[in-house]
Amino acid sequence: QVQLVESGGGLVQAGGSLRLSCAASGRTFSVYAMGWFRQAPGKEREFVAAIIRSGGNRYADSVKGRFTISRDNDRNTVFLQMNSLKPEDTAVYYCAARDMPGDIANMSYYPYWGQGTQVTVSS
Repeated sequence: QVQLVESGGGLVQAGGSLRLSCAASGRTFSVYAMGWFRQAPGKEREFVAAIIRSGGNRYADSVKGRFTISRDNDRNTVFLQMNSLKPEDTAVYYCAARDMPGDIANMSYYPYWGQGTQVTVSS
C-alpha cells in the first residue's frame, strides 16, 4: 500500500501561483509514476500532469507552459508548481500513484489516491 498526503492548496487571484506537494509513504519503492488530477464542481476528474521515477513527464494541454511537475525521490514527494493561474483552474487537486508502467495520463491505472486539496482562483 502507498499512502498519499497533499498540501499547498488555497485561494489565489488570477495570474498568481501556488505550489502543491504530495508526500508518499508505505511501499514507495514500488511507485512507477505519480500524477496530479483535478475535479471541478459538476465536472469529471481530469488529468493534469504526471511524472515517472526516471523524471519523464506529461502534461494536459490546458496547463502546458504554466504548470511544472517535479519529484524528490529521496523524500518520496512530488510537487506541482502552478503559475499564471486562471479561474478555470479552480478544482480539487488529487495526487495519485501507480506501480505499473503504461499511459501515465490514464487515471484508471492509479490505485493510490490522496484526499485532495482545494485550489480556488478568483477573477
